[in-house]
Amino acid sequence: MPVRHYIVKGRVQGVGFRWFVHREAAAIGLRGWVRNTDSGHVEVLAAGDEEQLLELAAALKQGSRGSRVDAVVVDERPASEAATLEAFQIEGAW
Repeated sequence: MPVRHYIVKGRVQGVGFRWFVHREAAAIGLRGWVRNTDSGHVEVLAAGDEEQLLELAAALKQGSRGSRVDAVVVDERPASEAATLEAFQIEGAW
């Protein structure tokens, strides 16, 4: 199962972006997490099939209402990382 790591840059904090990613990823059926970074970006780790990951990438590039996505940096991760991922969740939101 492919695993991808994304860094989303732009106006993506304080605009509900993590909740948007959570909703999209859960609807697609991905496992993984989303969280804010200290540098003002949003970080996503997701596992699923290729079609699911392409659908997530398209949603990340489009962004949520109120956000502005300037760039999405994608990094392939080892498939073995999929075993550690659970149902998609927001980290650090509570």
